[in-house]
Amino acid sequence: MSEARIRTALARVLREMGVEDAQIRLERPRDPSHGEWATNLAMTLASRLKRSPRDIAQEVAERMEGEEVGAERVEVAGPGFLNFHLSSGAIAGVLEGILEEGQGFGRTDAGRGRPFMVEFVSANPTGPLHLGHGRQAALGDAISALLEATGWSVHREYYYNDAGKQMDLLARSVWARYQEELGEEAGLPEGGYRGAYVRDVARALLEVRGDRYRGDESTEALEAMRRFAVQALREEQDEDLAAFRVVFDEYFLESSLYEEGRVEETIQALRDTGLVFEKDGALWLRTTEFGDQKDRVMVRQDGNPTYFLPDVAYHLTKWERGFRNAINVQGADHHGTVHRVRAGLQALGLPPGYPEYVLHQMVSVEREGKEVRFSKRAGSYTTLRELFQEVGVDVARYFFLMRKPEAHLVFDLDVALDQSEKNPVYKIQYAHARMCSIFRKAGREEASIGAPRGTSGDAPGEASPDRLSHPLERDLMTRLADFPVTVERAAENRTPHLLCEYLEQTAGAVNSWYHAGNPTRNPELAVLVPDPDLREARLALARAVRIVLRNGLEILGVSAPTRMERHEEESEEESEEEGQHA
Repeated sequence: MSEARIRTALARVLREMGVEDAQIRLERPRDPSHGEWATNLAMTLASRLKRSPRDIAQEVAERMEGEEVGAERVEVAGPGFLNFHLSSGAIAGVLEGILEEGQGFGRTDAGRGRPFMVEFVSANPTGPLHLGHGRQAALGDAISALLEATGWSVHREYYYNDAGKQMDLLARSVWARYQEELGEEAGLPEGGYRGAYVRDVARALLEVRGDRYRGDESTEALEAMRRFAVQALREEQDEDLAAFRVVFDEYFLESSLYEEGRVEETIQALRDTGLVFEKDGALWLRTTEFGDQKDRVMVRQDGNPTYFLPDVAYHLTKWERGFRNAINVQGADHHGTVHRVRAGLQALGLPPGYPEYVLHQMVSVEREGKEVRFSKRAGSYTTLRELFQEVGVDVARYFFLMRKPEAHLVFDLDVALDQSEKNPVYKIQYAHARMCSIFRKAGREEASIGAPRGTSGDAPGEASPDRLSHPLERDLMTRLADFPVTVERAAENRTPHLLCEYLEQTAGAVNSWYHAGNPTRNPELAVLVPDPDLREARLALARAVRIVLRNGLEILGVSAPTRMERHEEESEEESEEEGQHA
């Protein structure tokens, strides 16, 4: 598009001036009067060329041919900025690409189909999913979708931590509630699980097995409790994730690492490196050799592995399965495991920085400025299911994504439940639905609306691009053109919030364009004007808007409704605007 054309032209001009390797950066000016693109290139080259930035900028502008980049003029501004003012035709040219590519607009082949594993959620099957798991589910799924949109073959994986001390505590907690259901006295173990869901599991076990385990605290009885509880809670977690629109390609069990001997093999492989030593009856790994703050215990005095050892074994399976690119999406409380896991893998010959981590901060829920908890089943925390049943899946997913992962997220229920543009999800979805309403009022099938072509309209109903010349239209088309690079940057940086910001800003531009055509403001800016060429051009713009908003929401896992009910308190002016296109 125009950005690529400008870069190519600048590179040619700089070669003519004897500069072969300049870093060319283009930015959108904050002030639209400064054009569609700007660069401070001349200022970065001043010391190298031993000339003033303004002189360099002036020569670059003179050497560039405006037509080759679709610019009406190339302007030198301030101390040496180059501002590119594109022609209406060049700006509107983006519509042709959007309408032709449709659902594919914004997608690239940067990954060239290479495999990429994204592991996320990976909760212990010891209770319902909480809000941290929900944020992780939304982040992992959106990062996966962004990678897919940029050409990677993504494998979504869930690692079930179904082994270790927490599983023992779960089994004993269920055992205690099971005995209580039978009328026996039993106390929860220290650190046991107290949520109402544990009693639900115990009651379900009683229905299936009767009083078979009354007073039986044998290893066999506790193992039966563990298996039953894990199965029941896994099914519940899976149901919640499916309702949250998250589907995994594979579920990997931690227990399989022990059953298949992978943990023992990893211990031996690490011993073979010469980096393992014994101290205080435990087995240690010299992780400091790879930048860790201190050496780590691999196997405790009691012979049980520490948490990081099965993690190393698990990540070895990722590498062996061909995933040279892998991301773990985890809570910030896992920060301490990053260095030790990577150190263990480096000791075994894997590259530094493997796997990649995206760590997210906690989530709190507020109503009227006060933190709230409304859990009935979990007891001590709000569950993911309770949240999305309260606000809806679309809102829950979007709110989890709209802030940087490393920022603490305050989930404001007042905003989440609001049906106005104060709610960013409503704002974006309503902008999309408005475009769909325009097609219905025009009596047109969306697929029949094509991009404007030619210079003056080749036939009735076929508009020229330069008819879309109003500043609001130019601004909107410029924003639409930025969608592919936004997707690319969000994928590269593993930051879905960049796409959220883009969609909110674009929806704002859409609503400004839409409101401007209100009969009480400027009816000449309405989409369905009498002029057939202009009407067709604006319908093409409306269709391009719908495509971009839909494609962006799809990546985020948020629906793009074609109809939405208006808020009960919507103003009469808004109602008039909805009727402007009749």
